[in-house]
Amino acid sequence: MATIRLHGKKWQARVYKKGYPTAIRSFLVRKDAEKWARQIEADMDKGSYINSILSEKTTFGELIERYLREVTPLMRGAKADSIRLKAIMRKPIAKENMATLTSSKIAKYRDERLTEIAPSTVVRELAYFSSIINHARREWGINTPNPVLSVRKPTQPQGRSRVLSFDEERLLLQACEPKANRNIYTRPFVILAIETAMRRGEILSLRWENIDYSKRTAFLQLTKNGESRTVPLSTRAIETLQALPMSIDGRVFTINFAALETNFKRAIKRAGLLDLRIHDLRHTAATRLSEKLPNLLELSAVTGHKNLSMLKRYYHPNPQELAKKIA
Repeated sequence: MATIRLHGKKWQARVYKKGYPTAIRSFLVRKDAEKWARQIEADMDKGSYINSILSEKTTFGELIERYLREVTPLMRGAKADSIRLKAIMRKPIAKENMATLTSSKIAKYRDERLTEIAPSTVVRELAYFSSIINHARREWGINTPNPVLSVRKPTQPQGRSRVLSFDEERLLLQACEPKANRNIYTRPFVILAIETAMRRGEILSLRWENIDYSKRTAFLQLTKNGESRTVPLSTRAIETLQALPMSIDGRVFTINFAALETNFKRAIKRAGLLDLRIHDLRHTAATRLSEKLPNLLELSAVTGHKNLSMLKRYYHPNPQELAKKIA
């Protein structure tokens, strides 16, 4: 049932229907109010009505702010996510209310950001947008479509396939030798990364209590995919760990991300391997381990990949060696 009445200088339309909250909107012209009321009644009859009142009163920035307050602290990587989301809150798109945040505006934001940052970073930001909007729809009663779903994601460059050769590894380890002004943890970090295929964060989070020399394993309580994992240790990995000093706080590596990154960059510069990145050590490890563990399920159990399609991004077999196997 709909009623139209003059409210001040505007025509106010009210639509009542059992099972729905009252829909109210004001118009300058009565005919527009009647047209809107008929459309709302039809949508309610079809069960497709979406109450947009709350979305009209809420800006995207307000959603981000609430997400930062209620959701982000519960997530892994909360600190980095908070920094990125606070930066997005300073963008003009944060001032849009949720009823006017359309796919075309998201696409415009995407195109502007592509002139400033890498496509992969834009994809990450759009994923933030989608997660926040979906959470608001499910948990906070913001009845609005998710416009991100209609926006084309930027094309990302092909993933890196840089694998360290044994000669390059020798040069890198020489450049990591603990001399004056060099951190003692850079060289053992490189060796462990190559021997175990562990991620940077996993290596830096290692604790002595989780290393079992008798079983030749290292237990990772929490990994990137949210699950624990037990990593087998090679003889070289064990010897490297045993040579490290025991820290009072129980950490195996008493060095943070930033210090490791700085020392690694200095080492690759000394070694003349300027195209190398820390994450390439994981590529190298997966490729070398694949020769010892041809069963991809066993290999994924070591590397921690949840599906084989992701593992294929890190596994870069030598075509010449594959040719020998099928000869």
